[in-house]
Amino acid sequence: MAKKKKEQLLKLTQVRSLIGQKKDQKLTVEALGLRRIRHSVIKTDSPQIRGMVFKVRHLVSLEEVDA
Repeated sequence: MAKKKKEQLLKLTQVRSLIGQKKDQKLTVEALGLRRIRHSVIKTDSPQIRGMVFKVRHLVSLEEVDA
């Protein structure tokens, strides 16, 4: 039986307010599942999630978590 590749997980935390940000950035943070400052979510690492994080990199912090 072949070994299954470990999934890489990302811990995202909102660190700045959405007040005064562009609407597309607000929608991106909402799509990531973040609701308020210091709220954290765990997401599977994928190119789509990385792209969303890159768009709002000034509003969130990113940590890589071992599964």
